[in-house]
Amino acid sequence: MTAQLQIKSALHHNAYVTNDMPAVREFYEEVIGFELAATWCEKADLFGKERVYMHCFFDIGNGAALAFFQFRDAEDHAEFGPELAHSAFRHLAMVVDKETQDGIRDRLAAAGYTAPDTYILDHGYCYSLYVKDPAGLLIEFTVDHDDAEAINAQKKINAHADLARWLGGDHRPNNENFHR
Repeated sequence: MTAQLQIKSALHHNAYVTNDMPAVREFYEEVIGFELAATWCEKADLFGKERVYMHCFFDIGNGAALAFFQFRDAEDHAEFGPELAHSAFRHLAMVVDKETQDGIRDRLAAAGYTAPDTYILDHGYCYSLYVKDPAGLLIEFTVDHDDAEAINAQKKINAHADLARWLGGDHRPNNENFHR
């Protein structure tokens, strides 16, 4: 049986890794005109190790974003950096509703997809199902938090200050809702 996938919008975000967030911010915000919408500072156990990183979301319209990660530690950058075609931090994310996400999860399980090729993360502001396709592309199916609009509005207020703080060496997380 072929299931029809219902995507709310074509894109939630497309994510990349950088080691020069100031240049990325300047390019996308000042040159291209995509507003910095959020800077999330994180400290999480991911892929078998505690990682300290931040990621910035640039608003590209219609609820979609370009997201860029930057790691505190050079060894994390080497493991997930933009030079690596199959980095877990390079992925395509699409917005779905909970029913669609559950259906995808169930079909993946029935087809034999298991960790590490599929996993779930509760980011606090969204709940995401990740799967690596047969070509190695990581796809994220994300259900936004019920209060996503309010959360996004609050993050937008401090996006530049959070970015400056993190780049200045203060790597404290600012995502109190991230469930590791």
